[in-house]
Amino acid sequence: MAKAGRARLGGAGREAGRPTTPTSKQTTGNGSAPIGQQPGGLTPEPDALGVFEQAMTALQRRDFRSARDGFLTLLDRFASERALLDRARVYLALCERELQQAPPAPQTLEERLTAATAALNNDQDGLAEQLLAAIVEEAPAHELGHYLTAVLLARRGDFADAVSALERAAAISPDVLAQARHDEDFDNLRGEAAFERLLAPED
Repeated sequence: MAKAGRARLGGAGREAGRPTTPTSKQTTGNGSAPIGQQPGGLTPEPDALGVFEQAMTALQRRDFRSARDGFLTLLDRFASERALLDRARVYLALCERELQQAPPAPQTLEERLTAATAALNNDQDGLAEQLLAAIVEEAPAHELGHYLTAVLLARRGDFADAVSALERAAAISPDVLAQARHDEDFDNLRGEAAFERLLAPED
């Protein structure tokens, strides 16, 4: 079974032991006032509260990098907002911990191809689509980017687009057709006239 260089990459997503992401209505658990109210009933500056709420929204989306940047902005610009800063420090520590544990984002073309392959193998088609779109835009002459795009489209049932992507891959490197003939990812294309013509051996 040929997989166009796609090795199955193991490792399920880490779920156990994740901290519960707080909401903007929670306190830090230390008896402090609710968000939006300082001790003694004072209200934070609107700008400070806005920065805090944006950071909390990012935290709830598990966008730890954006949340961290927001909390750092709060600490840097609003030193007098003691109640908000107490909470910001707690959530900043959570963000830093998560970012240290998370794998680095793929940077090079080969790293993104590996990440796209892993996403396909793990049935993360949305992530694979994002990665592959960036790959074929950056490196339109890289046959594996088009080949994996064909795999993704075939999986979705977009047969015509899948064949077109495979044609682009074959125009760059005809060897991919030999792999496609035995690739299980294209099984639902077998019998399609355009696919069979593309894979037919030349006389």
